[in-house]
Amino acid sequence: MVEFLNGSSQVVPLAKTGPYTPGDYEASDRDLVFATAAHLSSLAGEYPAAQIGNSSYAKLDINVTARNQLTLRVNTSRYWGANNVFLDPASPVTYDSISNNGQEVVSTETGSLSLTSGLSSRWISHLRAQFSRDRQQSYSNTSDVLVKIPTILDGMGRSNLLPRQTREHRLHLAETISFEGSRNSFKFGGDGLLTWIYDFFPSQQSGEYLFYPVKVNPFTFEPMEAGLQLTPLRAYAHEVPHYYLQNFGSAASHPDTNEYAAFAQDTVRVTNHLAVNLGVRWDLQTFTTAGLISNPLFPPSGKVPYQPRNFAPRAGFAYSFGNTRPLVVRGGYGIFYVRIPQIYNSIVQTDNGVTDAQVFLNNTNYYDHRAFPTYPNPLVSCPQYAANCALPAGFSEGVTNNVSAFALNFVTPRVQQASLTFEKEIVDRTTVSLSLLNVRGEHMIRALDVNLPQPVAMNYPIFDSTGSIFQNGFYTVNSFATWQFTRSLTCPWPPCINPLGRPIAQLGSIDLFQSAASSYYNGATLSLNRRVARGTYLRLSYTYARAIDDGQDALVAGQPATVQNSYNPTAERGPSVTDQRHRLVVAFSAEPRPFHRGHELLGHLFNDWKVSSVVNYGTGRPVNATVSGDPNQDGNDLNDRLPGYSRNAFTGPDYETTDLRVTKRIRVTERYKVNLMAESFNLFNRDNQRVTITSNGLVATSSTFVQSSVTTGLATYPGYYSLPNNFMKPNAAYAPRQIQLSLKLVF
Repeated sequence: MVEFLNGSSQVVPLAKTGPYTPGDYEASDRDLVFATAAHLSSLAGEYPAAQIGNSSYAKLDINVTARNQLTLRVNTSRYWGANNVFLDPASPVTYDSISNNGQEVVSTETGSLSLTSGLSSRWISHLRAQFSRDRQQSYSNTSDVLVKIPTILDGMGRSNLLPRQTREHRLHLAETISFEGSRNSFKFGGDGLLTWIYDFFPSQQSGEYLFYPVKVNPFTFEPMEAGLQLTPLRAYAHEVPHYYLQNFGSAASHPDTNEYAAFAQDTVRVTNHLAVNLGVRWDLQTFTTAGLISNPLFPPSGKVPYQPRNFAPRAGFAYSFGNTRPLVVRGGYGIFYVRIPQIYNSIVQTDNGVTDAQVFLNNTNYYDHRAFPTYPNPLVSCPQYAANCALPAGFSEGVTNNVSAFALNFVTPRVQQASLTFEKEIVDRTTVSLSLLNVRGEHMIRALDVNLPQPVAMNYPIFDSTGSIFQNGFYTVNSFATWQFTRSLTCPWPPCINPLGRPIAQLGSIDLFQSAASSYYNGATLSLNRRVARGTYLRLSYTYARAIDDGQDALVAGQPATVQNSYNPTAERGPSVTDQRHRLVVAFSAEPRPFHRGHELLGHLFNDWKVSSVVNYGTGRPVNATVSGDPNQDGNDLNDRLPGYSRNAFTGPDYETTDLRVTKRIRVTERYKVNLMAESFNLFNRDNQRVTITSNGLVATSSTFVQSSVTTGLATYPGYYSLPNNFMKPNAAYAPRQIQLSLKLVF
């Protein structure tokens, strides 16, 4: 279901109602604007989408000898459909047109073997090998240039995420040797994982037009720095985009990696009441250096990390106090090294500032306007599936060369985890437990744009959503661009915002992947477990937790850095995107057998039923108040927040759902049984509202920065903040009630 950004299914032009509400049209272009609105309205409504999948599994167990057992497994899965790239069955409302969607086919085949050998009465060998192949192919519904119209549509035309192709082959070999002594249980082992990847991701190589508010000559509608301001709808009607973007360079990469590990572990039964576990693990991840290019303007580029000294100790214990219904105390501490996703190696290959380039043109800028392409044509028409798209020779207007690189002091991220649990049986089959968990992430990956000048505090006025009524307030932002107060071709009506002057002027952004972020999680869980005969149980669990971090990346390498001020990264500290203060879970399962011998008919009807349910309640998660329009002028539209508020400063709606499963077992013969199953998710159809979900968590647009001259009182400003009418208003929801039926044959 396509809707517009205000939640409606129609675009309705707004009339001019006063000197401060210019509206979307005047008498001279009323027909044109209304015809454009009607065309956009035709894009709303329903369109077909499907997501279909299948899977298969085969297993063969072979007793090679009395001491050697071999297991072979084969798994396959495949899914495909129509308009299934951006399809969320839980919330099938989108603010992108059908042209922005596409088709995706994903297939996975895995073959594995496991050989367990009894070397002696105390020594056991467990050898495992697995080979897998994953293939993903995504197709775009169109090759048209992407168009975004703020306040109306997020996108129509080819998405900058399509097409996409990934081929991944993995070989995993592992060996574990176990020894059972009188009081010691030793384990030694190692494994190796070899990964070969081909990734095709052209991103914005087809171009993108942004119809932000723009000022034009009122007679010719030619864009200019000062003049008649057009709303996004009116600008789209007159085909006057404000900005144009396009990427150039290689769309293919081969981020191959190898991973190796070894471990040793000893579990010691010290006494009948005390057991101690000690261990250590070594991890190494290596990256291919093929295809890496070092940019002479930034020598750290084109390099990958190599950390061969990642040793992680671990220790744990369990102690029971008493013999009858003892109090059991369990505790543990360990260090765990985190693998680095191949997407970082991929972006270091493609964003080197030598073979890639980005074009950003401002239609109101005198020089950019001369090179601005004619809408709706791209600057360069690149074939959709071309592995490389080249910038025209000699073209230099609006061109930047971005770089992504690992910091020279980069180290492997790691997690320190400590836990302590107290468990006590209070009555027969009923236990109470209290679990404490502390998790600390260190050296977490965070991108920082290190090619920015020192920022300067600037004040901008605040206006209403129409951009015409001053709200008697100002926001202060640390801006990386200065103001110009003298007239020029690019600034006919000063003051104007100067172009960003980077320290390394020949390069654009330099996103440096640093191991500088950290995270902290502290949680306490109180649970009650009641176990009854014949599979009946009840579990009640309450968790109080807090998670904070300072903005580690969320697997979004290739997007601009999310740090708002590169000179003050500590200001990113705030609630983690996963922070949830309270969570309550109630689960039960019952298998009643009310009838026994002598009541066979009633037994067939009312026995062999199983009823299970899970009830979840959680308080809201953090929401980041974002600002569009790049008010800090760092060339990055994804890292700006509402001035005066920290990252993730707001809280979204809470969440509650009840799931139910009912199963009936029918015995056909001694060898054949049929299980009939009915499941309902969100049984009571609760409206679990939410705001927009992104790779960086929940976000809500709190304001839009408009780079356009305004006057308040006697002062003139080169830009202003426009406040929306619907900040923090939920615009989507989690899954409604879903019901599924299944049948299982057991023989």
